[in-house]
Amino acid sequence: MCKKIVVGLLLTVILLTIAEAQQPKKVPRIGYLSALSQPADSYRSEAFRQGLRELGYIEKKNITIEYRYADGKLDLLPELAAELVRLKVDIIVTQSALDAYAARQSTIRIPIVMTASGDAVGTGLVASLARPGGNITGLTALSRELSGKRLELLKETVRGLSRVAVLWNAANPDKARDVEEAQLQARTLGLELQSLEIRDPNDFDGAFQTATRKRAGALLTLADSLTIIHQSRIVDLAAKSRLPAMHEQREFVEAGGLMAYGPSLLGLFRRIATYVDKILKGAKPADLPVEQPMQFELVINLKTAKNIGLIIPPELLVRANKVIK
Repeated sequence: MCKKIVVGLLLTVILLTIAEAQQPKKVPRIGYLSALSQPADSYRSEAFRQGLRELGYIEKKNITIEYRYADGKLDLLPELAAELVRLKVDIIVTQSALDAYAARQSTIRIPIVMTASGDAVGTGLVASLARPGGNITGLTALSRELSGKRLELLKETVRGLSRVAVLWNAANPDKARDVEEAQLQARTLGLELQSLEIRDPNDFDGAFQTATRKRAGALLTLADSLTIIHQSRIVDLAAKSRLPAMHEQREFVEAGGLMAYGPSLLGLFRRIATYVDKILKGAKPADLPVEQPMQFELVINLKTAKNIGLIIPPELLVRANKVIK
């Protein structure tokens, strides 16, 4: 009798195991929210997919990604975030603090992983870098903290520099804090900062005319969806105005800008895949520390320098991670 019971139990276990194996496994669905346009974001999303592939996740095979792009229209972000929530995605990946804000307005349950936030603590997105709390974690690009270094590099590059124009999207509330920090850093370096506020593509020409009229000696561009989408136009206007320009991202320099200093965005987007992996395996965002970048890159375009009649100090070229000739 006992043998029959044991055999019966074994058969039941075997049948349940077979049935479980035959059931299709749930494919994780990731929401990807960006204020950029799809073309402007393409190399970022590809870096993210590369990071996923390195961890064994293949899009459309064992993971699904739902992309939502605002095309630079920041007012669309809340609705796009709400769409992802209605799709019941497992995780929402965002790029900036603004994207993360929009996602958090739509959900306090679904984990949100930010890729390149500015001041995540100062903006209230997380309680602290070590213990974020809530449903948000990810990476910070330290854009605000690096303003001083970027201005310092401009001062080293342009002899006698006294006035720097800062180009920023005034329609993006997160950028106002960046400008305030840049103002503080400029004072410590003995520089005057001239604000060039833009809100849409029609403002670019007027902004550069103002910079020329007020005799700005250099330009600092703050990166956000508006400036990234129109980076080629900004680069062209800076060249026509003969303004030595410092950018936050190397892609501006590869498009013809003079120089950039900051963490590698592609590295950040590959790295964010590790957060997705940990959360899918059961980790909680509240317990995953927000990482700060450890490596930074200085990229200089010598061709652009020559075109605007600027000689880059040799000691600066030696320190550059990449020099475009």
